[in-house]
Amino acid sequence: MGTLIVVLTYIAYVFIVVVYSVKIVAWLRMPPHIRWDLYPVIHEEHYRYGGSYYEQPEWWTKPRPRNTWRSLLYSLKDNFYMGEYYERNRLYWLFLLPWHLGFIFIITFHVLCFFAAAAMVAGLDIAAGSAQLAGKGFYYLLLITGGIAFVTGTFGSMGMPIVRLADRGLRNFSMPMNYFNYLFFLVVYGSGLLAWLFLDPTLDEYRTYWVGLITLTPPELHPVTILHIVLFDLFLIYLPFTRSTHYITRILAYFFIRWDDEPNLRGSALEKRILGLLQQKISWEGKHIPKGKSWVEAAIESGLPEKK
Repeated sequence: MGTLIVVLTYIAYVFIVVVYSVKIVAWLRMPPHIRWDLYPVIHEEHYRYGGSYYEQPEWWTKPRPRNTWRSLLYSLKDNFYMGEYYERNRLYWLFLLPWHLGFIFIITFHVLCFFAAAAMVAGLDIAAGSAQLAGKGFYYLLLITGGIAFVTGTFGSMGMPIVRLADRGLRNFSMPMNYFNYLFFLVVYGSGLLAWLFLDPTLDEYRTYWVGLITLTPPELHPVTILHIVLFDLFLIYLPFTRSTHYITRILAYFFIRWDDEPNLRGSALEKRILGLLQQKISWEGKHIPKGKSWVEAAIESGLPEKK
């Protein structure tokens, strides 16, 4: 069993990294979006009242300062607070926020477990009573992130299907996959919570497990811990095929759609991309669209028979 979970874990992590990388590259290669021009744009200097660089005389001749840190902090706040949901539906937010936090913290927990295990292989003692400050720091950091992940994830997974079923508006827009995800995630978080509360309060088995992954020596673990690890590996493999890809697409949507105010200036890289797309041939047709011609030609020509 030890060898099986080691192999399954390697497969799960390689799989999710490869699939997400392929998806991200595909998303970034998509054609430029249609400009929104919705203000305020968070990186603008005068974003508080919805100002933009268009206010400047001859703005195209001047630099456009961007506050990237403000954008990053806003996106982090959005993921850890989800204020728009709080304003629109606070009961839904009450369960949605911990459900999202559970996902964020369980990924963080396992990543920290890897670094902690690497430090242990290098000789660091990770324990509450460790004589090394880094050892104590790792111990409590793992305890905090793991505890938050198991508690918030379990709470959110239990509450989300209930609030969706109770709210007619949410129920009408829910699919069977939503409820399957809640049940599956509940089993993942619940198994981790059970192992933590009743079998491994110091989370020592997780560190042992990751040391085994690094040193290729399958560890001896409690069956409940093994159950959680196997479920988490399956969770990683399943994740790219769910709506949870929006953890990434949400960030891309902020930076490359909602806040993208790059002007289409003559000779710019954006102009070259757009001109290249306009040369693509049309693969469909209609009364007003001639098949086989480029978009530039379709824009110039009406495609309709001339009236005599």
